[in-house]
Amino acid sequence: MADEKNKDQDKKIIIDEDWKAEAQREKEKLAAELEAGEGADSHGRRESLPEGNFAALVSMLVTQTMFALGALKMEGQEPQEPDLELARYHIDMLGTLEQKTRGNLSPQESKVLTQTLNDLRMAFVQLTGQ
Repeated sequence: MADEKNKDQDKKIIIDEDWKAEAQREKEKLAAELEAGEGADSHGRRESLPEGNFAALVSMLVTQTMFALGALKMEGQEPQEPDLELARYHIDMLGTLEQKTRGNLSPQESKVLTQTLNDLRMAFVQLTGQ
């Protein structure tokens, strides 16, 4: 029993460092914009949203997956236990996106989606020990 507990403590999530860095940059950019009051008018209403595109959609789902896996946390919050069911849901959503967009993506979009999905699946497997 003690060995199993030590195994669980030794499990680590390995996520592509590029995605981690990108998520951190987005988080810092958003915080800077909020501090500077950008993106909102004098009444606190949002002026405009960034362009919606495929990369933004994938990034949003990846960020949600990383939060669920416990790889990211909000500043000032205590680390939370991974929510494996939610992480699996987001990974499955990316898998569905991959299936439904097959043949309709640019080579780079396809490569990013495939590589990202593989990285997240590997992180999930490493975390769960399956």
